[in-house]
Amino acid sequence: MGAPFTVSTDVGHWIAGARHAGSGGRSQAVYNPATGAVARKVLLAAEADVAAAVAAAKAAQPAWGEMPPIRRARVLNNFLALMNQHRDTLAAMITAEHGKVFGDAQGEVTRGIDIVEFACGVPQLLKGDFTDQVSTGIDNWVLRQPLGVVAGITPFNFPCMVPCWMFPVALACGNAFILKPSERDPSASLFMAELLQQAGLPDGVFNVVQGDKVAVDALLTHLDVKAVSFVGSTPIAQYIYETGARHGKRVQALGGAKNHMVVMPDADLDQAVDALIGSAYGSAGERCMAISVAVLVGDVADKIVPRLAERAKALKVGNGMDAVNEMGPIVTQQARDRIEGYIELGTKEGAKLLVDGRGLKVPGHEAGFFTGGTLFDHVTPSMRIYKEEIFGPVLACVRVKDLGDAVQLVNDHEFGNGVACFTSDGGVAREFSRRVQVGMVGINVPIPVPMAWHGFGGWKKSLFGDMHAYGEEGVRFYTKQKSVMQRWPDSIGKGAEFVMPTAK
Repeated sequence: MGAPFTVSTDVGHWIAGARHAGSGGRSQAVYNPATGAVARKVLLAAEADVAAAVAAAKAAQPAWGEMPPIRRARVLNNFLALMNQHRDTLAAMITAEHGKVFGDAQGEVTRGIDIVEFACGVPQLLKGDFTDQVSTGIDNWVLRQPLGVVAGITPFNFPCMVPCWMFPVALACGNAFILKPSERDPSASLFMAELLQQAGLPDGVFNVVQGDKVAVDALLTHLDVKAVSFVGSTPIAQYIYETGARHGKRVQALGGAKNHMVVMPDADLDQAVDALIGSAYGSAGERCMAISVAVLVGDVADKIVPRLAERAKALKVGNGMDAVNEMGPIVTQQARDRIEGYIELGTKEGAKLLVDGRGLKVPGHEAGFFTGGTLFDHVTPSMRIYKEEIFGPVLACVRVKDLGDAVQLVNDHEFGNGVACFTSDGGVAREFSRRVQVGMVGINVPIPVPMAWHGFGGWKKSLFGDMHAYGEEGVRFYTKQKSVMQRWPDSIGKGAEFVMPTAK
């Protein structure tokens, strides 16, 4: 178990290889959600601070982009070693500002490290294509080159992992990167910036601007920012996508989710219960891949719901730095109030509230932002607690008669981020995987987050843009393709050619 993160100094920006207080003159409280106390403040950027970060990135990028990919990979390999060395320090920062339990924070850092490890293979990933003699005396090859200055706007729920979905691949491809992390848990971003500098990354290639909508809009409209990656809610993802595209940028905007887990009558019920409890209540449900809807097929509902209720009531909730706890607090008081408002709404809509997590007080942490695990049964698709992303420890059980109805239910939802199906039947698994309209599918896997080399992304209103995050999709996103056709004077015929060239 790592030591708690207790630094109280203000969290500022990282521009051109140094900490900056910026010129914004505004700040925002950063809370320890387990205690409810203000732990430190984050300084919010003005447009001038974003402009300074972009200028630093623009100045540093050409030399970094011209560096041979293997040398860029060596810098990232140094960074990889430092991330592994300081994994527990980063995890403690995450627990202190997000609230998730320390073991979960360690897992987040590890999944971020996976992407760094993948990015170290960039010489292989950037290999182009070549065709000899596409026409008489002419050869053709394709290469991929960096975009220039790119930016990432990341959410509070994974302050280490989601930035790592973006910047390691972007840097490996030769871009300069500007990170705008969540203002709710900003400390990890500066720590990673310092590790990158220790790893040998040239100053200006990686910059951090803390902030709110002012910083976001400045990045979206700046002419020198060529691409923007985003993870967050669907309304903001759509805004990011539309605004960035309108200003000529390549945009990758991952939005919200309402992830279903279908439990077939032949499923292993012990596994299914464990999966639902862990995926619905882990990280207090503040995951874009959390299971928030249990789709119970046939007679399995009456068997599984009482077991879910028993387990939800028994959840160990408390300070994330205490190893005995399974679930920590909600990130802010406002988020907790919004979640508990949805619980009240569910009761008014007619859902059966089996376990009510509201009003939870943790001894010794009475001012913390805690709520307990909540379980609803007999939820219907017309209810808002079914349709809308709650982003908290609330599991809704929906009953359907067969696999066809289950697939239709999932496909009719506006979100298509992740889904799971628990079954012992290979035919059911294959049919479900092929028919379901969702970007990431788990068969007896509740949270099917792809590994670093496969890429992450949803369908429908869970993704705005054409490319998923990280993996080879990330390499394509952070590079532009160039096709080169070449011939030499001794192979060129005499006279001007006025017709479309063809292979001859």
